[in-house]
Amino acid sequence: MELPLIVGVDGSESSLRATDWAVDEAARHGLPLRLVHAFLWERYEGAALGSDLGRHSGQVLAENIVGSAAERARRRRPDVKISTEVTPEEAVSALLHAGRNASLLVTGSRGRGELTGLLLGSVGLAVAARAHCPVIVVRGDKAGLEGTHERITLGTGDPAVSGEAVRFAFREAEARGCTLEAVRAWRCPVHETTDHPMLADEPARYHEERASALLDAALHDAVADHPDVRVHRTTVEGPARKVLLHRSAAADLMVIGARRRHGHFGLQLGRVGHTLLHHADCPVAIVPQRV
Repeated sequence: MELPLIVGVDGSESSLRATDWAVDEAARHGLPLRLVHAFLWERYEGAALGSDLGRHSGQVLAENIVGSAAERARRRRPDVKISTEVTPEEAVSALLHAGRNASLLVTGSRGRGELTGLLLGSVGLAVAARAHCPVIVVRGDKAGLEGTHERITLGTGDPAVSGEAVRFAFREAEARGCTLEAVRAWRCPVHETTDHPMLADEPARYHEERASALLDAALHDAVADHPDVRVHRTTVEGPARKVLLHRSAAADLMVIGARRRHGHFGLQLGRVGHTLLHHADCPVAIVPQRV
């Protein structure tokens, strides 16, 4: 049985955009969609009113939120099997728990009540940094959200962290029938050029060729498994976070890997992930790799 795609909903515009994106994704992969709304009404309304009335009204509000989102999803994609869940938990805990039996978690970029100046809500950041299944934070401009570029961009870095991300990106490109752009950034240490200015081109050539070889190695197995996917390989000099952020303007989805250490419960997200989740022009997929 296929694990469901799960989207967190809270009634905000951001979560409605995430719902639209998620139901399209579920249809694309033939997956059921579950809409999850988490709200501790016992803590807020029940405590304030000192009776069951508060809990009842909070639950009704929560069920209205998830019911409206489900109706929206059904109108958009009648062919997708949709279920809903309202759970009296904190949003992050609820989504992380749901992600243990999910093929994919989807969140909006900002939730209800988030401060106006925030670029990414705390729920999206925490879920992306801690979940053990792939997480997609739905953000970006109109073209990226609507998938008009017909391109997925995969950022490949440390081979120990990229394996699951590579497989995820190839599956996604195959399902969409679009081009996969695989990017690896490289840097030439300053001392290698300043110490020998007459040989400035040699270190750069070495690092570029090494980046190209590492990229080919990272893609090798997935290329064989997905022969119909059109792959465009690119190596670019510069910081990975800046390179990928620039490329996000021409992508429908940005895919990167993330390290997940056993027994580590803090946020596990590097600088590249932080930058993309806050600033990318398209939805961002964080794909965990157990190490």
